[in-house]
Amino acid sequence: MTKTQNTKGNFNYENVEKKDKNFMYQNFEKSNCYNCNFSGSNFDYVNFRGARFKSSSFLKCSFKFAEFIGSNFKKSNFKSATFENTIFDSVRLDNVDFKDAEFINTIFVATDISKAKNLDIKNSEIRIYEEMPQIEISEDLKNVTLNALNNKYVKASRVLDTKDGSINLLSIMILLENFDEETLIKGLDLVANELDRDFYTLSYIIKFIQNMQ
Repeated sequence: MTKTQNTKGNFNYENVEKKDKNFMYQNFEKSNCYNCNFSGSNFDYVNFRGARFKSSSFLKCSFKFAEFIGSNFKKSNFKSATFENTIFDSVRLDNVDFKDAEFINTIFVATDISKAKNLDIKNSEIRIYEEMPQIEISEDLKNVTLNALNNKYVKASRVLDTKDGSINLLSIMILLENFDEETLIKGLDLVANELDRDFYTLSYIIKFIQNMQ
């Protein structure tokens, strides 16, 4: 079946072979795929926000800095896949198989992992939060984050805020693991005033701040 693509850039596949493809930096937001084979493909820096990829194979795929937010991967296969700096937030993982998957600094938050198969929750490279982490941040960091949300590209990306419009503390936690607070405040100020293109994952802000130093 031929891929269909709507004006928002969503991808829709059904019963197709997409093995060994390079999907790096793609925006799969709200995409809908069923029974597809993506084995060996590269999904680094990909946004899966609101995506549904049911009964599909991701055997030996790479997911570095990928973000699964409100996604549904029911009955899919992640055997021998690699996850590095990956976020699973409110993801449906019913009968998803992680056998022999490799995890490096991967976070699961508000996600029922009890229905997944072969996921080693004792792996030190996996962090699990039942709900959004609650961290204390300074007023300066709070204010500069809120100011950054006035940038239309930041707001559209949804990486710094939640559905109810509050600051995404998981994202702030991750940013503070990459930068000290002073650097992060200066960086987010630059993000607010100078970031001028569409982006889809938190990794873009991390790289933006790194490049501006």
